[in-house]
Amino acid sequence: MKLLTYFRSSAAYRVRIALNLKGIKHELVPVNLLKGEHQSADYIALQPQGLVPCMQLDNGEVLTQSGAILAYLEGQYSEYPLMPNDLMAAVKVRSLVDIIACDIHPVNNLRILKYLSNELTIEEKQKQQWYRHWIEQGFRAIESQLAPDGGPANQAQYALGENITMVDVYLIPQVYNALRFEVDMGPFPKIMRVYQACNELQAFIQAAPENQPDSTL
Repeated sequence: MKLLTYFRSSAAYRVRIALNLKGIKHELVPVNLLKGEHQSADYIALQPQGLVPCMQLDNGEVLTQSGAILAYLEGQYSEYPLMPNDLMAAVKVRSLVDIIACDIHPVNNLRILKYLSNELTIEEKQKQQWYRHWIEQGFRAIESQLAPDGGPANQAQYALGENITMVDVYLIPQVYNALRFEVDMGPFPKIMRVYQACNELQAFIQAAPENQPDSTL
């Protein structure tokens, strides 16, 4: 199994986390977005949008879009479930995941930021304002729905309690990006609690951008 990835892609970051949590053997194949490798004919043949991540299975099948890849991993490797069995609990997970996947990430990813700069000639300060606006708007909604702290004896470590779910898988890359763009995280103490707790786990540490083979290229 090969994951075609870029170290700073939050969508690829999500998949790396899930692969690590589930203990799935895989190979990372870097695709350098800054050098345009995602626009090569060979890569477009695999991923017609020219986006990362992209996954090649052992049987030759190719999966695109992080949500679809994560759904495949969840269905195929159930030993470490990231979605609750209870329907309403699963719906809540999906609702929080979609705030990131549908409302924050699409308007703030690299190709959008490049379009703002290159095509619309938006100044850097305005671009930063754009980025922070959508992050903060989404994070306010997420913060209000995360599990509360239960005190020293019963503290909720992760997004929805004691167990890691798909919410954590999506949230940690988005917080990483927010910190990179100097978003003020003071108003989001529960989000930061989750970020710190997850980043004590080896699965998240290994998936972090700075620990990827292409981070130094």
